[in-house]
Amino acid sequence: MLLRMSDPGEFALFFSVGLGLLGLFFGPIGQPIGRRIGGSKSKVDPTTGLTTGEMTAERVAALEERIMELEAERGQLEERLDFAERMLTQGKEAPALEPGREA
Repeated sequence: MLLRMSDPGEFALFFSVGLGLLGLFFGPIGQPIGRRIGGSKSKVDPTTGLTTGEMTAERVAALEERIMELEAERGQLEERLDFAERMLTQGKEAPALEPGREA
């Protein structure tokens, strides 16, 4: 049993299905699918106006700067440790005070 429609009914059916598909393809569901199919991976962040590649480059630059700061801090700590070790070894070699004398 086939459903038979009149010409205006068929037109209305195809028109509504077509509008629904257009809304799906160009709406909030179709746009991300189209970007994924097209391979457009560089999205622009609306808050900063930067693409994902630019944001990644900024993050890498910030991390490199932080690493350099940490390496400088580690160098200072090594110098302090060396100084403390030298002071401790010198303290052991210094002559002891005589029991009756004060410094």
